[in-house]
Amino acid sequence: MNKIKQFLPLLIATAVVTLSFRFSGDPSWQSRFVQLQAGGTLAYTPDDNGNIIPDFSRVGYFQGDKPIPEIPVRITVGPAKTGSSQQIIQNAIDRLSQKAPDSHGFRGTILLKKGIYEIPGTLHINAGGIVLRGEGDNPDETKLVATGKGKRTLLEISGKGHAEEVQGSRVKITDHYVAVGTFSFHVADASRFKPGDAVIIYRPGTQRWIHDLKMDQIIPRKGTHQWTPQEYNLRFERRITKIEGNRVFIDNPIVMEMEDKYGGGFVYKYNFDGRIQNDGVEDIYFQSDYMGDTDEDHGWIAIGMNAIKNGWIRRVTSRYFGYGCVELQHGATQITVEDSKCLDAKSIITGGRRYSFCNNGQLNLFKDLATTEGRHDFVTGARTLGPNVFYHCTARRTHADIGPHHRWSVGTLYDNINTDGEINVQDRGNWGSGHGWAGVTQVIWNCKAKRAAVQNPWVSGRNYCIGLMGGKYPGRFDDRPDGVWEGQNKPGLKPVSLYLAQLNARRQNAPLPNKKR
Repeated sequence: MNKIKQFLPLLIATAVVTLSFRFSGDPSWQSRFVQLQAGGTLAYTPDDNGNIIPDFSRVGYFQGDKPIPEIPVRITVGPAKTGSSQQIIQNAIDRLSQKAPDSHGFRGTILLKKGIYEIPGTLHINAGGIVLRGEGDNPDETKLVATGKGKRTLLEISGKGHAEEVQGSRVKITDHYVAVGTFSFHVADASRFKPGDAVIIYRPGTQRWIHDLKMDQIIPRKGTHQWTPQEYNLRFERRITKIEGNRVFIDNPIVMEMEDKYGGGFVYKYNFDGRIQNDGVEDIYFQSDYMGDTDEDHGWIAIGMNAIKNGWIRRVTSRYFGYGCVELQHGATQITVEDSKCLDAKSIITGGRRYSFCNNGQLNLFKDLATTEGRHDFVTGARTLGPNVFYHCTARRTHADIGPHHRWSVGTLYDNINTDGEINVQDRGNWGSGHGWAGVTQVIWNCKAKRAAVQNPWVSGRNYCIGLMGGKYPGRFDDRPDGVWEGQNKPGLKPVSLYLAQLNARRQNAPLPNKKR
């Protein structure tokens, strides 16, 4: 009951906006780019080059094809009677890590009974198949407290290493132009691959592309870093679904066009032997000690993940951390973060702080989230490669903007985001270390914000703002190409949620996105 009272204003605000999306008295309308058809199928309208809004439905835990499981409890622990509980929990993690996983890849759940667990350092999970579960994310339920000083992550879940190319497997993509939204392409020699292979779609960075994007011409200030080609070799993780001759089909769409003049593309097999799977965190309240509203020497992140595939975080709350509730690093893929809150950050309000739910990984899903006092609440970092989705999330008392924040995030859907601040997709110029263009193939769908700036890069793709309820402004630079805007302040957009519509269409065994001219 206390929890309901505490978050009642936030829940009411979310419900009101959701109802306004779904039950507006105004006539419904559909985007010219995606149309909902009889039976729940979708039709996509391509541009002159064949680019469409991509399918974002294959994200999160097992790409949404499996429900998050309920894993049986193997170890139950309670808090120390006095002092630190860190070693109690770490010992349980280490014991369970030594057990062999079952046939489904799970070792079991560690249940943390109600109580206060003081954590002066960091907890580590480095084996797959482990779930850390509490008895609720209220302050009076299972409460983990980052005690004392030290800027740190309270819980780190991580395997080892990174994706490594299988030598001799790299093949050139022979299509002169590969459009956004497509699930297939031709290669010089498909005999090196078979269905089921994990592959990297490799789009090289080139000086010509950077120059045309004007990212070697960022107005310098102290610390400004012009873009260089080697930093923009983009590696998209995919899986081969079938092969027809030299035509290769993949499980997730292309989200950034590839064309000959900018180096085209390649495909190669990869291994990620140190990556772990099937870890989860659920039903826990995380809190950090702090000495004042601008204290910077205390718990920084509640949960961090890296080098992990098919994991989840659900029904957690963090409070008073300086950076955020969840940060997914580049090695985290197919992670679902849902039904969680990041509240009342404590830090200086400036760069590098208050990234409430931050994604740097691929194929991840963030849904049903709420934040207060954040800066970049639902955010991606440098070279974050999609598809990725933020769906049905609410931010209140914001101090900056939602959207791609750093350098060239590719392929993110912001769907039914409700914020009292801004949503921006723009050229950030020399902010930070010279962020420049924050992203491409960024889709803002049926969101509500105070205002938004959505721009298209000079070259290489489009950004979309469809059905925004809120103002439009030029952003940092008023001479940048405008993004694709449709239906601003026009209620009644259908489908209400692009992500859910795409997911529903796929679950009905609909064919791959139908391009309709």
